[in-house]
Amino acid sequence: MGIIAWILLGLLAGAIAKAVTPGRDPGGCLATVLIGVVGAVLGGWLGKVLFGVDSIDGFFHLSTWIAAVAGSVLLLLVYRLVAGRRSH
Repeated sequence: MGIIAWILLGLLAGAIAKAVTPGRDPGGCLATVLIGVVGAVLGGWLGKVLFGVDSIDGFFHLSTWIAAVAGSVLLLLVYRLVAGRRSH
């Protein structure tokens, strides 16, 4: 996938992750893209390590979207824990 595809995948996966996890999120659109892109990479890596599958196949593959959203949700929860501790 090209860089534009990664950014688009990150934006959409980050937005889906923010929509499915309840609560307020720090950060705006840029934070959503960064969480989504890093989450997609994290989800793909975890899919390969845990299940032995190449889960980042292409932009239109279902496994890519599942890995990207799952990785983004995981990363968003970790980000909330870290940001929540800093603000208190």
